[in-house]
Amino acid sequence: MKTTRLLAASLLAATLSITTASAEAEHGAPQPPREKWSFAGMFGRFDQAQLQRGFQVYREVCSSCHGMSLVRFRNLSEPGGPGFSVNQVKALAAEYKVKELNDSGEEVERPARPADAFPSPFPNDKAAAAANGGKAPPDFSVLAKARTFERGFPKFLTDAMPLVGYTEHGVDYIHAILTGYEEPPAGKEVPTGTYYNKYYPGHLIAMPKPLSDEQVTYAKNDKGAPVVPETTDQYAKDVAAFMAWTAEPHMMERKALGLRVILFLIVLSGLLYYVKKRIWAKVGGEVHGLQPELHKTY
Repeated sequence: MKTTRLLAASLLAATLSITTASAEAEHGAPQPPREKWSFAGMFGRFDQAQLQRGFQVYREVCSSCHGMSLVRFRNLSEPGGPGFSVNQVKALAAEYKVKELNDSGEEVERPARPADAFPSPFPNDKAAAAANGGKAPPDFSVLAKARTFERGFPKFLTDAMPLVGYTEHGVDYIHAILTGYEEPPAGKEVPTGTYYNKYYPGHLIAMPKPLSDEQVTYAKNDKGAPVVPETTDQYAKDVAAFMAWTAEPHMMERKALGLRVILFLIVLSGLLYYVKKRIWAKVGGEVHGLQPELHKTY
């Protein structure tokens, strides 16, 4: 029986491994490497400085094509986010123009306010598609949650575990795409308007390489050196972290609440166990005291 169970387990593992390999082959791209993120895990927290750098990359590089329609300017000053001051947010919003209808029903432009959402770089999806080779660039708001991949057996089992769970597949994928541009292998044809990307399904992507070394100038330290390397890899990590925040701006609050709930349930479980022992100890004593009477009866 034991041998049969071991054989069945081995066959199951082999089947899952083959299925995973087939899925990766069908996907047409290697699996994105797992990166280290400050916000990963139950106790993870966003790095405020990284979010500010990620917003800088978005604003200077990505915002010309990608909108962020579900994020409002005021979100940048809320707890758990990039940590901009209210005055900074007001000044930032005023640099953008938004359209609205006046009292006469005419469409007019005005400076954006903190309560406004980030305006799209294009007037509509058709205009966005026309300017980008026939396909509108995806919105940045929830892209980090929408893009994901399967890590296969047995990694998906550990990903689902409560204490060591891993849900940052989306930001891993985004970072991999942003750093995956390279020259195509010999004999690989790349049609006009597409680019070779190691991690993109099929390897052909319509988006040109958006990042390059020293493209964005970061803040300097006391010695005049950048606070972090001004490299493609660092830009990709920063903007991917920022996109993780845009997809779930209240993540830190959610994790704090979840931790309090877990602690409460642990204490409640201990109290229930203690009450159960006290109650059943009395019941057990009463039943034990009745045993001589039962013997006399029979």
